[in-house]
Amino acid sequence: MLDWDERVVVVGEVGQAHDGSLGTAHAFIDAIADAGADAVKFQTHIAAAESRLCEPWRVAFSYEDETRYAYWRRMELSEQAWAGLRRHAADRGLAFMSSPFSVEAVQLLSRVGVAAWKVASGEVAHPQLLEAVARAGGPVALSSGMSPWTELDAAVDRLRRGGAGPLAVLQCTSAYPTTPERLGLNVIAEIRARYGCAPGLSDHSGTIYPALAAAALGARMLEVHVTLSRRMFGPDVASSVTDAELRALVEGVRTIEAALRSPVDKDAAAAGLAPMRALFGRSLVASRPLAAGHQLLEGDLVAKKPGGGVPATEERALLGRPLLRPLQADEPIERADVGSPEPAPGHLATS
Repeated sequence: MLDWDERVVVVGEVGQAHDGSLGTAHAFIDAIADAGADAVKFQTHIAAAESRLCEPWRVAFSYEDETRYAYWRRMELSEQAWAGLRRHAADRGLAFMSSPFSVEAVQLLSRVGVAAWKVASGEVAHPQLLEAVARAGGPVALSSGMSPWTELDAAVDRLRRGGAGPLAVLQCTSAYPTTPERLGLNVIAEIRARYGCAPGLSDHSGTIYPALAAAALGARMLEVHVTLSRRMFGPDVASSVTDAELRALVEGVRTIEAALRSPVDKDAAAAGLAPMRALFGRSLVASRPLAAGHQLLEGDLVAKKPGGGVPATEERALLGRPLLRPLQADEPIERADVGSPEPAPGHLATS
């Protein structure tokens, strides 16, 4: 099972990018594993259980399917096929996830086995599905793309009362591709405060930048759509990252994660860099030959590398004081090289 408390979970979302080809679905598993992601996620559709013949197209993209219902039928995979995908994912070290779109799909996936459930944005207001997922047990990632807070509140409450495992709520904008202005990265902190659970981001921007920003803001799960090429067919290609970009995302997330795990004490760090400070710092030196007894004036001393001597910050404290020995141009001055400040004119010394 997935543990987003242990580290940020990076999920490569295949969705319907396999276009009904089981072989392509397996190819996606290898690509996502090679990129270093933690999990692969599919969508499990059973047309007769989730749709009617009259369901309209969101975007009529298919060259092959006259209706949306026909498309869902073509996207269906057998239970044996799903079991094979899960085994392949396990063999490649990936957690296997899928979004069920019907109670029947929950039942199928329960038999196959999933590392965590994903509730898609359009299913947040589907109480029967939420209850089925909760009864099945295990971690749940709840997407929030189409829901106001009140709807999310009800879904979170239903899942928790139903016995669901650890919960992650993912900020999501159901726009393809999502522009930066609509990402809603501020919602990540709001989710943590509101539900006391792991926040995350389900991103449709087609770039790696929002997920990197979300990792820095404390997201514990990052989901991005993946394509094997920008030239692939499918409605989600423009909202997807390539497998090469997914690898860069994973590397960036692990770097951010390591940095956030290791707070730095600024004073201790500076002390540890004392040799470098001496090398790159500056010391006060004579700007020209100066005789013994000369009372130091502004311009007599300049700061030059390397450091290790009297720092430039002490120049003002030396002005007006007499030199106890002569200095050559560029010769460093030491604190012992100057006497006490001369009394100001008219000042009477006291005994």
